[in-house]
Amino acid sequence: QVRLVESGGGLVQPGGSLRLSCAASGSIGTIYAMGWYRQAPGKQRELAAAITSGGSTNYGDSVKGRFTISRDNAKNTVYLQMNSLKPEDTAVYYCNVVNWGRREYWGQGTQVTVSS
Repeated sequence: QVRLVESGGGLVQPGGSLRLSCAASGSIGTIYAMGWYRQAPGKQRELAAAITSGGSTNYGDSVKGRFTISRDNAKNTVYLQMNSLKPEDTAVYYCNVVNWGRREYWGQGTQVTVSS
């Protein structure tokens, strides 16, 4: 059984910061990439950021320069540091894990709301 435990979402004012965490456990196999996707109401799910086991990163255009993704391979944990948050960052953020067999796993999502 695979388990992805997400934490760190919440309500923050514009310009503020949040840090998301996602810990993966269970029969995932060897992890290739971990990342975060987000989905705002009425919009499609989009990539926020992803990182491979080798440390290569990929960011969505709208978060470049503001978000930083990192991971602890020993703990199978990925982090997303979100700075200079904007109201348009409001979304449900989903943890995503891909193993070397290219099988994907998703977390249940954590709500991030940016509002004054």
